[in-house]
Amino acid sequence: MTIDANQKTPMSDERLQFCLEMVQDALNDLKAKNITVLHVTELTDVMDYMVIAEGTSKRHVNALADEVGAISKKAGFMPLGREGEKDSDWTLVDLGGVIVHIMTRQAREFYDLEGLWSSPEELKKLVARDLSER
Repeated sequence: MTIDANQKTPMSDERLQFCLEMVQDALNDLKAKNITVLHVTELTDVMDYMVIAEGTSKRHVNALADEVGAISKKAGFMPLGREGEKDSDWTLVDLGGVIVHIMTRQAREFYDLEGLWSSPEELKKLVARDLSER
């Protein structure tokens, strides 16, 4: 179960769905491309949903991330973190139960998060490889 960082309590399904809808609306409002929502509750304890969207340029990626952060704060969801510089082709916004990845098309194709997260076998290989490198 995802913890709501703002309230330090488990995030209700209703609040989680509201967060997810708010993110999708913010991305749509600023013309994000190819918005995908992955339900990953069964694959990780870190999040319930992963949203992946494309910006048309690094500047658009940054603007989309700024909008998701601003709309989230207005709705009472304090982002737990943001990764990616202003000139980055990939920015992540962590809203607790919903993690938002905003990327350029090239970065999205290269990292293939949909492929990785839709295959539990690929995730197991990645985790096993990471543990063996320690």
